[in-house]
Amino acid sequence: MLWRGRRQSDNVEDERSDTGGGGGFGGGSPGQFRIPIGGRAGGGSSLFIVILVVLAGWYFGFDPSQILGGGDSGGQITDDSGSEGSGGEPASDEMKQFVSTVLAETEDTWKGIFQANGRTYEDPKLVLFSSQIRSACGFASAAAGPFYCPGDHKVYLDMTFFQQLDQQFGASGEFARAYVIAHEVGHHVQNLTGILPKFNKMRQGMSEADANHMSMQVELQADCFAGVWAHYTAQKGILEQGDIESALNAAKQIGDDTLQKKMQGYVVPESFNHGTSQQRQTWLARGYKSGKLSDCDTFNNPI
Repeated sequence: MLWRGRRQSDNVEDERSDTGGGGGFGGGSPGQFRIPIGGRAGGGSSLFIVILVVLAGWYFGFDPSQILGGGDSGGQITDDSGSEGSGGEPASDEMKQFVSTVLAETEDTWKGIFQANGRTYEDPKLVLFSSQIRSACGFASAAAGPFYCPGDHKVYLDMTFFQQLDQQFGASGEFARAYVIAHEVGHHVQNLTGILPKFNKMRQGMSEADANHMSMQVELQADCFAGVWAHYTAQKGILEQGDIESALNAAKQIGDDTLQKKMQGYVVPESFNHGTSQQRQTWLARGYKSGKLSDCDTFNNPI
């Protein structure tokens, strides 16, 4: 991805040096929309248990992270440039520049799409944190993965996740990382268009199976929206050979079935709430191929 030298967003908030959990938000509403990553090595927890706890939090109104715990970021971290830093210190200015550039590209794309549809796009904030953070959706640890909080319109990212994506999940490449950011921004688009508020309201009266199914529809649409962004990014001529394949591989590696096989050796289809590897790749590719929001209707198409 040819990102260097391009505009960087001013909407990145760097809270990595704040060891107190960042922010000052109240521990309010549930409803974080995150990239699933399962338990950390040696932690003993399976993705199935994590999903059950998160769903219980949805239904009974408590913060799932209080049960899942606040895993650390693994001590010393090494970024792609080879520099090291402690969990609470910025490890790579270049990585921050990359994140800021990708966020700027999403801003430009979605502003154009919204304007073409007679609407105004509100830029989200992207919060960089280390180990743990407090958002309007409650407390979260890095172990839970990147997430979007509808309550404050912010994407939260501990960049050690990029290392995990590469080293643990085998999803390397800059555009794999860009896809993660674009997916979470896709949730912001859903929030602005009323999809997330409707989902949060509807799932309160749903069975667990129905809530899981609708959650999959929401997540797969965010994948499709990430593909729409990639479509317009490619038109700017800043994608390189292998970039799309890198994003598709990332989508495959974080599919519910692939994660469950890796974490616990078997799959529990009724617990899927993000989509299988094939589904995630399919919807990402669909958005990329067409560049049309109308092709991202996961709610009225079989998944």
